[in-house]
Amino acid sequence: MIVLTPLDEAALARLREAAVAGADPLEVMPPVDGPPGWTPTRREAFLAFHRVRSLNPATAVERTWVIDADGTAVGAARLEPHGDAVEAGIWLARDARGRGIGKQVTALLLAEARESGAARFVASTTADNHGARALLAETGATLATEGDEVAAELRLGGAAAAGRARGLVGAAGAGGE
Repeated sequence: MIVLTPLDEAALARLREAAVAGADPLEVMPPVDGPPGWTPTRREAFLAFHRVRSLNPATAVERTWVIDADGTAVGAARLEPHGDAVEAGIWLARDARGRGIGKQVTALLLAEARESGAARFVASTTADNHGARALLAETGATLATEGDEVAAELRLGGAAAAGRARGLVGAAGAGGE
């Protein structure tokens, strides 16, 4: 069973464990100077990154959830408002990929985006990420490739108010739904 658990400090600790066990740091956070791998500095930077982007009400720009598969953290999902759109992002630990989890999470994010009043659902990936490209195309999104970047856009219909889409972030600071 796939569940999106709103990010809070306890969930963030579980998310970091999943990232360290199953992802390269560059897949899940901005670059940090130093040797490669999950150094102590990089582990702390991971926490700081998510606290700023999702948990601190003064700086939150997105709503983030831990993706739980049968009670185990296997990745993260996010929605970030941009005007009348929400930008979606998903990362999964290596051993969670190819199991249909991304498809289920995308459906949950689409439902959340529609509920927020967003008019558009956007995402980006790389040209060599065939799984993400197929998943986004399957939703009905239009894909545009420029170099190695692939941008996806799905119109959600209706006259959405940008302010309603921005309401996603207000809930992020509390870490709950």
